[in-house]
Amino acid sequence: MLPVIYSEDFLLHKTGMLHPERPERLTAIANALKAAPWADQIQWQLPTPVAQREQALFWALKKVHAQRYIKEVEHLAHRGGGYLDGDTPISAESYDVALLAVSAWLDGVDRVVAAGEPAFVLARPPGHHAENARAMGFCLFSNAAIAAHYALEQPGIKRVAVLDWDVHHGNGTQSLVENCRQIAYCSLHQSPCYPGTGDAEERGAYDNVLNIPLYPGGGIAEYLGAFESLVVPFLSKFEPDLLIVSAGYDATASDPLASMTLAPSDYGTFTGYCLQITRRIAFGLEGGYALKDLAESVVATIDRCLN
Repeated sequence: MLPVIYSEDFLLHKTGMLHPERPERLTAIANALKAAPWADQIQWQLPTPVAQREQALFWALKKVHAQRYIKEVEHLAHRGGGYLDGDTPISAESYDVALLAVSAWLDGVDRVVAAGEPAFVLARPPGHHAENARAMGFCLFSNAAIAAHYALEQPGIKRVAVLDWDVHHGNGTQSLVENCRQIAYCSLHQSPCYPGTGDAEERGAYDNVLNIPLYPGGGIAEYLGAFESLVVPFLSKFEPDLLIVSAGYDATASDPLASMTLAPSDYGTFTGYCLQITRRIAFGLEGGYALKDLAESVVATIDRCLN
């Protein structure tokens, strides 16, 4: 059984009719998983309510985000919503939904630590662009960075790696983990592309950052070369007790926000590489905006974990 942590409450984060980061992303994925031939091997789990883990959740949240920024998100949402930046609208429910998403990512860590097997966090809003005191690129709170710091507080977890295969560089995640020697960060991303960060020369404070910029138009050949020569050696050398995957699925050929040429099935291949490193993997949804490809890509990821 593979846990998928999901709630229909994640659909309450409203971004507007034409915004690419929309609730339909999750419903497309959930419907595809329920129709998969191994659907009976998925263990659907609701995220822990925020009130039940409030102390640990806010400790983790404040570990990476400034208190004034958290309050800014809360106040804007509770006033009915608005824009945190030009790309990042929020609605009245968005603050509460974002907190629940953080709780879901923490649940993902808990499940993997307890079972030693993968789990998938099917939550929104995404997080890897959110910085210490700034929303960016559809992201409110930096879910992967929060989960990584939280994981280090769990028994037996001394080192955590974050692999970000979203087509956009996770500037927020990197900035929030690169000064911690117990966390490694690795990103494959299209360059040039939003947000314009992620240079290959960046190494982090402890040689714990590996950025792999890929030219627009790249496909499976470029990704395979990167995984085999760079990603797997870097992560294997770090020997993580837990691997968090910022699982964005926006490098497929049909995605409207990038220019890469992957097929949905390629994400199953990437998952296979991750499983060579460890089975203790918490996958969490980031980007992916072509609904059919998005859903098929998540199916490919979970299929590889189960088979």
